[in-house]
Amino acid sequence: MGTLVKIAVIIILSICSANIRAQEAFSLTVKVENVENNEGKVLIGLYNKASDFLDKTFKGQGSEISDNACEVTFENIPEGTYAVSIFHDENDNDKLDSNFIGIPKEDYGCSNNAKGFMGPPKWKDAKFELKSDKTITITL
Repeated sequence: MGTLVKIAVIIILSICSANIRAQEAFSLTVKVENVENNEGKVLIGLYNKASDFLDKTFKGQGSEISDNACEVTFENIPEGTYAVSIFHDENDNDKLDSNFIGIPKEDYGCSNNAKGFMGPPKWKDAKFELKSDKTITITL
């Protein structure tokens, strides 16, 4: 019977430690550099699915601009694969303005400084793994 108790304790401890790891959360700091001016704000979107990229954010924040830069931190983010998009909302209307054929009139960027070719940046170019607290820099 002592062996069964030991096995039960090992199983319980394994389950508890797996749950603790599964609940682990991290912070992601996004630094934005080379903003054209200090007008308006920078809007930052965090995405956790390729299917939602550039459409539906997992989390979002806005930041005032100071000295042509800004920084935000997302807290309590579970381990996983993410991507970030940003844009300089220069006229403070909460949307990325574009011309009549859809080309953005306001500066934008993505994690890994991913750039689109004949369209917006792709998830595969912007994605990164979050396994610990992380800081990324996006240059406009």
